[in-house]
Amino acid sequence: MKKIGFLSFGHWTPHPTSATRSAADALLQSIELAEAAEELGADGAYFRVHHFARQLASPFPLLAAVGARTSRIEIGTGVIDMRYENPLSMAEDAGAADLISGGRLQLGISRGSPEQVVEGYRYFGHEPAPTDDGGAEMARAHTARFLEVLQGEGFAEPSPRPMFPNPPGLLRVEPHSEGLRRRIWWGAGSRATAEWTAAQGMNLMSSTLLTEDTGVPFHRLQAEQIQRFRDAWAAAGHDFTPRVSVSRSIFPLTDDRDRRWFGSEVDSQDQVGHLDTGVARFGRTYAGEPDQLVEDLRADEAVQAADTLLLTVPNQLGVEYNAHVIENVLVHVAPALGWR
Repeated sequence: MKKIGFLSFGHWTPHPTSATRSAADALLQSIELAEAAEELGADGAYFRVHHFARQLASPFPLLAAVGARTSRIEIGTGVIDMRYENPLSMAEDAGAADLISGGRLQLGISRGSPEQVVEGYRYFGHEPAPTDDGGAEMARAHTARFLEVLQGEGFAEPSPRPMFPNPPGLLRVEPHSEGLRRRIWWGAGSRATAEWTAAQGMNLMSSTLLTEDTGVPFHRLQAEQIQRFRDAWAAAGHDFTPRVSVSRSIFPLTDDRDRRWFGSEVDSQDQVGHLDTGVARFGRTYAGEPDQLVEDLRADEAVQAADTLLLTVPNQLGVEYNAHVIENVLVHVAPALGWR
């Protein structure tokens, strides 16, 4: 059975046409939309992380708040840029948020996307090696340490004169949340990175773009990425079944608001452009009458191959309208795609 959730970038703009005009609006409306999505029966609330931007940034206070205000849906990120993270403090924050939510955290992490500032991770105190162009090696090193700490093994020598009594042996980062290690996802932008993701024992999170182009439609290239991930996972011999998510912009046109905002996207097609000086293929937006969307999405090989579908939402149109979009997909489209 396919899971369906939403993914919000959490944009905010101090402009009269935006329903999300401040950072406080973006945060509070994110919580409200997660509550609304749970009431509608959606499976997940996921949030993008961007630094130095008028978007959601520090994810763990938001994830903890959503966890405290909901009871069923998965709560996640898509994705946290690991170039900016201290692995040990991140493990503490993630453990706390996961415990508050009752074990519903699904953390998407990656090397990150193009930044708002030049080498922003340096302002956060992280210095990559001189040979590490763009910080990709540093991101993977931070990730390796983060995954290691999430295992829950002790590694820190206890003080001989602690303030409070210690348990025996080396100490681990607390709070530790059992099982969180298996709920870490890597946002892979290529087929090769998907294979690396499988080797590390992380779930695969694939977006609406890939940082390569072979001339085939986006959904077919992404389906190949998914298959390579699963083949590499089987070869690695991990002892649990991985998950795979893809993101899509899907807008059933059921009323005048939908047609006003997204009617122009009916004929949307893949696009090929440049990202970080490399070629990238961007997937289309799906907008149209519900029956046509069902037909189009059934032909989307990556949507069919994934077990989790994340709906990218236009958060600046407000909580009520975004809940309407999610409900439209769940009612008119999702059952035909394998959703319960």
